[in-house]
Amino acid sequence: MKKLVLWMLAMVAILTTGAQEITGSWYGALDLNGTKLRITFHIEKGDAGYSSKMDSPDQNAFGIPVDSTLFATPTLTLKMKALMAEYTGKLEGETLKGTFRQMGMNMPLDLKRTPLEKAAVVRPQEPKAPYPYKVEDVKFRNEKDQITLAGTLTLPEGNGPFAAVVMISGSGAQNRDEEIMGHKPFWIIADHLTRAGIAVLRFDDRGTAESEGNHAQATSADFATDALAAVTYLKTRKEIEPKYIGLAGHSEGGVIAPMAAVRSDDVKFIVLLAGTGIPGDELLMLQAELISRASGMSDENVKQAMAFNRRLYDVVRSDASNDEKLASARSILEEAVDHSFKAGTLPPETPREQFINAQAMQLLSPWMQYFIRHDPAPVLEKVKVPVLALNGEKDLQVPPKENLSAIKAALERGGNKQFTIVELPSLNHLFQECETGLPAEYGMIEQTFAPAALDQMVQWILKITHQK
Repeated sequence: MKKLVLWMLAMVAILTTGAQEITGSWYGALDLNGTKLRITFHIEKGDAGYSSKMDSPDQNAFGIPVDSTLFATPTLTLKMKALMAEYTGKLEGETLKGTFRQMGMNMPLDLKRTPLEKAAVVRPQEPKAPYPYKVEDVKFRNEKDQITLAGTLTLPEGNGPFAAVVMISGSGAQNRDEEIMGHKPFWIIADHLTRAGIAVLRFDDRGTAESEGNHAQATSADFATDALAAVTYLKTRKEIEPKYIGLAGHSEGGVIAPMAAVRSDDVKFIVLLAGTGIPGDELLMLQAELISRASGMSDENVKQAMAFNRRLYDVVRSDASNDEKLASARSILEEAVDHSFKAGTLPPETPREQFINAQAMQLLSPWMQYFIRHDPAPVLEKVKVPVLALNGEKDLQVPPKENLSAIKAALERGGNKQFTIVELPSLNHLFQECETGLPAEYGMIEQTFAPAALDQMVQWILKITHQK
């Protein structure tokens, strides 16, 4: 009987071991306020133990290193240094029930062995050939910085001359379509405007795609010279009416467009798409707070993060030398990271020095220092040409209440009476009809640019260029 019992126990152990196999691929999805973000972990076992990698297919991120893979039946613990994230799950049959933790946020994440299918990416607004207008690839020079920029000019059918718009992209290295998460908003805008009889020039940011230059060392002021180079080029085209050339800037482009307009009489109107009206540091503080709260971060963690951010931005705004700023920024970041470790909001194996150095260098980059210190209001006060400012009600990156009111106040102080301010309901930072406004939602939405926003642009431009 004893042997039989021992044999039965051995069989139970074998069966249990088989049932507790952890290797293979595990699939799940994070719920970001209604937006599903698929996550996959691939786990292998070798002589040195378990190893794994992570995919985030909806963000086109694959093979992300998982630095620590620990399986102590029935608990799996995965730690990812690059993401400052950790997953802990309990194996129950063929399901891992657990939590994904990142930067103070705890999100339920259950994993199964069955892949999660995602509907094919559909972008119904993307133009399809043949087009009822002319499409021409062009190149032009920024003589000030001695670089050649490349773009696409769309011209309405006919001889013209036509009113024209130069598109200016938001922050980060963007191509001529301002392509993001499978969307091409500038292509959609160009198509819509050109069909209405307005020529559009959109171009690759300097140092991006086919354009020359160094994007990493450039600031908003440098990008303004690129926009003016595009205006100068358009003046050489017989199809373009020089007295009706304007600029349309999205996000940071909405900071750049007024800068360019006050430097040149050749700019006859500007369109600000989610443009800013408050200083850069205030914008970044507000943006981080709104996105953190909307993502589920606790009030305590939000307050702590905001306090550290405020100190860092004050360092950037100071008149200290770069070396002094670097030392101060590192000191604050070290304190912030140590606090995060103690609070349990960072995984224990986060590479402390690597993280601190990367954050300090990003904070003190030429672009970031310029953006944090720049106040768009004094520039807007000098703008004398017609202005259209559009923003989405659910924009968490450039919140409409604070920015549209600041833009309006600055234009009024400067005596500009030719402006239109519109807050469009239910639209996010990309001018998509949305649910939450969170950036994680951008790629999940089929719509690229809401028709209401496109129509506002067209009707306003036609009116101020006397074509309506």
